Amino acid sequence: MTTNALTSLWTEPRATAAPKRLSRDWVLVGVAVVAALLEGVLRDDVAWRPVATIVAVGLAPVLLWRRTHPLACVLVAFGTAMALGLANLLGVVPRLGLDTMVYVLVLVYALVRWGSGREIVIGLAVVAVAAVIGTVADYTGPADVIGGFAVVAAAAGGAAYRYRAESWRRALDQSRSEERVGLARELHDIVAHHVSAIAVQAQAGRAMAGQRPEAALDALAAIEGEASRTLAEMRAMVRVLRDGAPAGYAPQPGVADLVSLARRAPVPVIDVELPDDLAELPPQVDAAVYRLAQEALTNALRHARDASRVEIRVVAGAGRLRLRVTDDGQVDPARSVNHGFGLLGMTERAHLLGGTLRAGPAPEGGWAVDAELPMEVPR
Repeated sequence: MTTNALTSLWTEPRATAAPKRLSRDWVLVGVAVVAALLEGVLRDDVAWRPVATIVAVGLAPVLLWRRTHPLACVLVAFGTAMALGLANLLGVVPRLGLDTMVYVLVLVYALVRWGSGREIVIGLAVVAVAAVIGTVADYTGPADVIGGFAVVAAAAGGAAYRYRAESWRRALDQSRSEERVGLARELHDIVAHHVSAIAVQAQAGRAMAGQRPEAALDALAAIEGEASRTLAEMRAMVRVLRDGAPAGYAPQPGVADLVSLARRAPVPVIDVELPDDLAELPPQVDAAVYRLAQEALTNALRHARDASRVEIRVVAGAGRLRLRVTDDGQVDPARSVNHGFGLLGMTERAHLLGGTLRAGPAPEGGWAVDAELPMEVPR
């Protein structure tokens, strides 16, 4: 388990959306430079005052690249600290440093917050080596212990904010993915139904044009109506996708609209049976039943050969709403219950509401779609 954790950390990519440079970064550098200059001038016990001040001031601009190049910044800052610690350990120079250089903790935070797993491991190893060398060279007691805790706290803070940001990003990506799937499902259901009806009407109009011109005109009128409805629903969908769209949209069709849906379909006979009381249906269930019946009817128009009758039955009871759509057409042997986006979208609709859906050849012939949905959707 430890090996897996280390491997996972080593292969962790960099955090996404790291800002390059912000106005507050310049403010931070300015504060660090001014503080280092003031401490270098006003503090009495600074060893090698010019060198210590130059180091503190010279390292401050590294903060500007801490998000885009976190490992390089840590190597520069703590590599310098390591070099000074070795020089002190060898007796070449006394212990150098200003309290202002506490700003290097920001680099540790940035390393864990924005760096890749490999950069984090290498950078923290350099920080640890620099801390050990500095402690061995000149141990100052509680101050070194407090400094060690500060480094750990900076790294832990970076890890915590990274985890929170990544969790939020994953949740946002999942939400966007679910929204895309929902929009794709709506788009398929709307366009597929109307286009299928247009295709059937066009075929019928072409077949009757020579013998009954008036029937062909009726077919053209039906095609015009379906095309107009398709454009209207497509425009509504586009408004939903555009930023700043007005909030007022036409209400979603429901179970009560199945009768008008049947009237418009180019099938000789469509028998619709609905429950008496539909007022208590949740809006999600109401719209889902309509879309399920619409897609089942679309599939009958497209796949049921020589279908002369479609039956739509909606029955309520025992807290469940049952939808059954059947046709009397000849079942295409190549048709599969697992083929196409239509049946996939229907199954997703039912499952999202805690329901079930089955589709396949009916025992009495033709094709049947059976869906069962709860009449109350959990909040």
